[in-house]
Amino acid sequence: MNNEACTSTENDDFSIREKVYIADIASLKEQVRSLQVKLFGRSSEAKITLDDKQLNLFDTSEDELPITDEPDEEIEIPGHKRKKPGRKPLPENLPRIDVEHDLTKEEKQCQCGCIKTRIGKEVSEQLDIIPARMQVIRNIRYKYACKNCEGVEDDKPAVIIARMPDQTIPKSMATPGLIAHVMTAKFVDALPFYRQEKQFARMGIKIKRATMCNWAMKVSDACDIILDMLKKEVLKNYLIHIDETTLNVLNEPGRKKSYMWLYKSGPPGFEVILYEYHASRSGDIPKTFLKNYHGIVQTDGYKGYNFLDPLKTIVHAGCWAHARRKFTDVIKASGKKNSSGNAGTALKFISRLYKIEKKGRENNINHKDLYTLRQKESRPIVKDFKKWLDSRLEKVPPTSLLGKAINYTLGQWHRLTPFLKDGRIPMDNNTAENAIRPFVIGRKNWLFNCTPQGAIASATLYSLIETAKANKLEPYWYLRYLLKNLPEAMTTEEFKQLLPMYVDKAALNMPDYK
Repeated sequence: MNNEACTSTENDDFSIREKVYIADIASLKEQVRSLQVKLFGRSSEAKITLDDKQLNLFDTSEDELPITDEPDEEIEIPGHKRKKPGRKPLPENLPRIDVEHDLTKEEKQCQCGCIKTRIGKEVSEQLDIIPARMQVIRNIRYKYACKNCEGVEDDKPAVIIARMPDQTIPKSMATPGLIAHVMTAKFVDALPFYRQEKQFARMGIKIKRATMCNWAMKVSDACDIILDMLKKEVLKNYLIHIDETTLNVLNEPGRKKSYMWLYKSGPPGFEVILYEYHASRSGDIPKTFLKNYHGIVQTDGYKGYNFLDPLKTIVHAGCWAHARRKFTDVIKASGKKNSSGNAGTALKFISRLYKIEKKGRENNINHKDLYTLRQKESRPIVKDFKKWLDSRLEKVPPTSLLGKAINYTLGQWHRLTPFLKDGRIPMDNNTAENAIRPFVIGRKNWLFNCTPQGAIASATLYSLIETAKANKLEPYWYLRYLLKNLPEAMTTEEFKQLLPMYVDKAALNMPDYK
């Protein structure tokens, strides 16, 4: 009996170890597939079906837990009219230059001996371009003097000269137009200064990249008061979106990873996008920024935002897009061609919530009606989803991608549900991610900032440009107007009128690109 008991125990131990090994192998294979998807697969979350057979190196399903999936919804696609392909007409506001093409005298001569009569014409248009043309502004200041008394009687200078308008960069050869062009090229079109240096050289102008970098920092210093006013505009709104991304600064003391923080708020037409450079990702940075703030703050799941949860003056909202992304990664790593299984079921719950939000946008309902709609349709889905997550929690290995997705979603649950209590709270923080994307795209081109001062200048210019874009202003024309009028501003009201959301659009003289 003892020998049999020992043998049975050894077999049980072996069976347990075998199951552990199998689970570990499955987890490792899943991690490999996940890394392959990140390296070679699609980054889009819009379509999670995988057609790339190179990624499907292992034929292992994500999880074999028994589950009854909801039936796929049947949708009816309405008929539509296909647009006739063809060239779109060129903008009417562009100047036209007529080039006439006529027959020669010989071609106008008919075989019968008569001269052919013109009966009409056919007009076609081609688009032409004249490369950028540099010009020199000569500031001619006239001098005056009194030849009679030579200024002795009134005790004033004998010679007076016409005043030059104040400059954003005093004694600089660059006009507001040139500076606006250089800053737009880098911070809108992601064209580094060294490439612009080569462009200017092809036009016969020598402007060093160090000079352009110096211009950026001087513009940043001059716009300090504008940045302070933008920060106040951010804090006066009821909802603030926050996000952050990495930044490489070569001469940062300690040479560690730095960060660009983003704060976005404001209704359409009065949107504010503020960038701030900091040498760390500490939660103390948004904590200092939000000091004395009362309202709603929406973030992703980064632990640096945990300080917001216990605050009574702030409602901390999370991001459903990040939760959805976790389950999307499970399906991508599984190598399946459809979204079946546990992760697919989770995505169906979340998709139903987003469809309700889409219905609200299409009907253009206000936040009060959206709250009512969410109570009626979204709340039951959220309740069922929570039950489903709880039922899977103990059955799924926590180290698997699916286990991590479930644990992440449940860990963020107290931040994911506030949208049900207030129609002003969106479901996700995508607006912040979209606002920070231009910086991320630009970073791929210019790669790094040399100094912290350069990073601060980048934050300033991105703030001005992205806020201008959010308020339907062309960045070049806004920067040109700002740099021209900023030195003349004296009062708080005059500075306020230079902010993108308050500036007089007619004064910018922006071309009509419609």
